[in-house]
Amino acid sequence: MANEIKAAFLGELSKRYGLVRKLEGSQSLYEIGEGGLRVYVRYSKVHSKNQTFYGLRSEDLRRLEGYPSIVCFLWDNQIEPVLVPLAEYEDVFQSLTPAGDGQYKAQIYLKNDGTELYIAGAGRFNVEAYFGWGEIERLIDSTRLKFAPEFSHSQIQTFLGAIGAAKGYDIWIPQNDRSKLEWSLTNRFDCRDALPFGFEPIAGTLQEVDVIWVERGSSKLRALFEVEHSTPIYSGLLRFNDIHLVASALRPRFSIVANDARRSLFVRQINRPTFQVSGLGELCTFFEYADVAGWHNRIATRGATNEAS
Repeated sequence: MANEIKAAFLGELSKRYGLVRKLEGSQSLYEIGEGGLRVYVRYSKVHSKNQTFYGLRSEDLRRLEGYPSIVCFLWDNQIEPVLVPLAEYEDVFQSLTPAGDGQYKAQIYLKNDGTELYIAGAGRFNVEAYFGWGEIERLIDSTRLKFAPEFSHSQIQTFLGAIGAAKGYDIWIPQNDRSKLEWSLTNRFDCRDALPFGFEPIAGTLQEVDVIWVERGSSKLRALFEVEHSTPIYSGLLRFNDIHLVASALRPRFSIVANDARRSLFVRQINRPTFQVSGLGELCTFFEYADVAGWHNRIATRGATNEAS
């Protein structure tokens, strides 16, 4: 099955972008054209709890250095590949030591509230925006970085609310922030008048969280997002930690949302002993601004509702 899935991916890659050449000395590294783009292909079965498991060989990652590169994650019955640009995670891997077998251990968690990449020793990262072929096309486009948009705190709140609404959740955004939402970016969605009952000990803290997805027709909080535009990432983690410690049975998906330059800071902070002991490190994801916008655009383009990832 692994060979069939890999062959199908490589066939589609060749169909879209021309000659695909396997690099000598590796069964998983490929190059499109002559030095134009390198692709590292990894496959896993889907295991219990909708998890996949991968080993990323340090020697293979070294051969991607200096090239525009993509790490491709494949699994059974996948509709679209997950194509992650290595450049956005180089600092993460450089901060880690591979396992004794020379591999960095990674997992993909297939979740309705956002597909996640887990890198052992670093943490969780939302990769929902990396489904499909867009990342390869952006890397091939040499003008990409010149026109990368800058997003505001309110714009990211707007995107997150719209994604949640499209997926069928009720949306909570703090009252003081609602007038700042930018409706020119998306279809309007309604915000809840109040949070569900049953969270009185942490009600004040929850009301300050930038965006919350609430399961429609219930009191379950499915995802909490803190947009750390200029405020310290540590403050958002402390807020999440307070919620987690007081209501440990809640176990929503916690996400720190920030620009890509703060990814390595998130890795350092989430691996502090206090967050590892509390268990927040296993529940909290880093979500980059451009990925939020990409996920929103993917859902908006498809007109998806309750999209299953």
